[in-house]
Formats: sequence, structure tokens, C-alpha cells
Amino acid sequence: MPSMDIVSEINIEEVRNATENASRELSTRFDFRGVEASLEWKKPNVVVKAEADFQVKQLVDMLRSQLTKRQVDAKAMTVGEPEFSGRNCSATISFKEGIEQPIAKKLVKIIKDSKLKVQASIQGEQLRVTGKKRDDLQAVMRLVKESDLDQSFQFNNFRD
Repeated sequence: MPSMDIVSEINIEEVRNATENASRELSTRFDFRGVEASLEWKKPNVVVKAEADFQVKQLVDMLRSQLTKRQVDAKAMTVGEPEFSGRNCSATISFKEGIEQPIAKKLVKIIKDSKLKVQASIQGEQLRVTGKKRDDLQAVMRLVKESDLDQSFQFNNFRD
């Protein structure tokens, strides 16, 4: 019986690489000349510091573009509220891994409402989907990708 797992994982090394690339890009940007700004990797988070909140937003966008270039879904990124201390502003960016219980329940509901002949079960921080036909599992993949749940999903252990 064909089955697959729906998971939410990110490659931490690619996040670190994207942070380093964004930091290098920061040193070449003309609009950041003479400005105290930095991207700092503090596993598993990234701390973004600048002199103003709009500059922090620009740094977050730079990191988001670098993540996209490295095939890390930007939906996994959660930007914290900007914190002001003195003349600097900083924000902490964290990355979601694993499917939380409420989101997993929403996914199961979406799959059941689609009337596809598959069974979805929650197993810890992942979902196992089984069905009689491989095409039904591929339809579930398409359905999950189209769902707007503000989280990145990957599919692994696809078995026939």
C-alpha cells in the first residue's frame, strides 16, 4: 500500500550559509555604508541588527532572498518583533521545524474534506498518509502545497 510522510524540516547548514552570504552582501551594499548593521548566526536563530527598523526589514529581505537561492522555504522563517536598545534596533529570526498539533489537525481536515481515498494520521511532528493509489498521494501533495498554512512542508518516505 503506497504511503508517504509529510514533514516540516529545514537544512540548518543551508540557513547558516545563507546568513553568511547575506552578511557578505551587506558589506557590499551602498545603502549600508557607514551604518552599523550585522547578521549574526546563533544556532538555530539569526540575529539581525541595524540602526533603524526599516534597515532591519531590509536585512530580513536580504536573508529571505539568500534562503530562496539555497532552496530553503522562507515560510519556515519567523521574524520576531524589532527591539530597540539605545540607537540600535535588532530582531531575532527563528525557524519552524516540525508540524505542531493544531496545524497537523488542520492538514488532516483538509485531506479528509478533499474526498480523496487516503488515510492521514498524526505521528508526533509528522503526518503519515496512506492510500491505495499513488495518484491519490500525489493529489494530496498538490493539495498540501496549495494550502495556505504559513509553514513549509516536505514529503519523504514515498513508498509504493
